Amino acid sequence: MLSFTLISRLYINGLQRLSHFPWLAQVPSDSSLQPGILKTITTFQVINGVLSLVIAYALLKIVQVSTDWLSEQVPRRFRLVVKQSIPFVKGLIIIVVVSHLVSLFIDISARNVLALTSAVAVALGFAFKDLVSSIIAGIMALFEMTYRIGDRVQIGEHYGEVIGYGLRGIRLQTPDDNIVNIPHSKNWTEAISNANSGQLEAQVLTDFYLNHDVEVGLVTQILYQVAYTSKYTQLRLPVAVQMEETLWGTHFKLRAYPMDARDEFAYKTDLIRRAKQVFAKCDIAYPKLAVEDSLK
Repeated sequence: MLSFTLISRLYINGLQRLSHFPWLAQVPSDSSLQPGILKTITTFQVINGVLSLVIAYALLKIVQVSTDWLSEQVPRRFRLVVKQSIPFVKGLIIIVVVSHLVSLFIDISARNVLALTSAVAVALGFAFKDLVSSIIAGIMALFEMTYRIGDRVQIGEHYGEVIGYGLRGIRLQTPDDNIVNIPHSKNWTEAISNANSGQLEAQVLTDFYLNHDVEVGLVTQILYQVAYTSKYTQLRLPVAVQMEETLWGTHFKLRAYPMDARDEFAYKTDLIRRAKQVFAKCDIAYPKLAVEDSLK
């Protein structure tokens, strides 16, 4: 009871003394309390923000359509250069519109930027970590050129041509004409095989399996002639024939480059068709498996 009375008297005496120094009980006009992050939102700002989003969306569509059209009009060697500019132009548009919206609705100051950045980082870290991972991986792939529009890549079990490069991932068109959406985050976990890496040409491997007793020199000569006389072959790049022995036959590998990587499967079909015609004329036999022999 005595201690309570003593504390009460000390508290009252302290308030009486503070009354002699009124400036201690006042908050200065330049208070260090954090002001609001958002600006006062007006109808003009809302209309401005909506119009900015609509214009940005329209610009993204125009860029996509116009570059696709332009890439088919320019000489073939410039086709991929035009298409590969799409991600950079889209990224520039997104950065400009986001910066405009931020300046429109948010009071930009060092303190507010720090607070906003911290809040966004925490929110994204917990709620959208996969999305953020894909965006960061996409930015890195853009500068490291892991893959670009027009490249023919193998990611996991999916192979095809990169026809779209977005903020979250890429769109891959497979040989079966399917569209596969692959997130950029696969960069962290998957090995990525790139057949042409920004170039117009990509090497095509065509396999031929023949009997052990074929004349190797004749087969090699036929394969070289088939490659060099194809309308698809890029003659500036080398053609090679390799050979490998197996238990049931001889494996010939014809490596050549089409003038356009998009012609990969048409090129391979042309090589096989014309090679088989010559093999038939020269009586070059294909290997017979043990199963076929047992059925006779």
